[in-house]
Amino acid sequence: MSTARLPSRFVNREVTLPLIVDDRGVLQVSAADVSKLLRTVGARWLHLVEAGEQSLDEDTVAALTIELAKLADRIDVACIAHSSGAP
Repeated sequence: MSTARLPSRFVNREVTLPLIVDDRGVLQVSAADVSKLLRTVGARWLHLVEAGEQSLDEDTVAALTIELAKLADRIDVACIAHSSGAP
């Protein structure tokens, strides 16, 4: 297992995303980690806007954060459906 780190001036700490390569060499990432990452990025952007970061447009950040949360929700729902055996 390796990790991907996402440094950015908009994220004041590193976000670690565990990466797993399966026996066929295909990269696998936990869906829970991806949805958490999406929510973390959105929350950090909102925090920066609230703190007065001048280079971020409040309306754009709000719209992007909502879309990131929707995507995270869809990933979570798909995983729940898969684990419950739903078609």
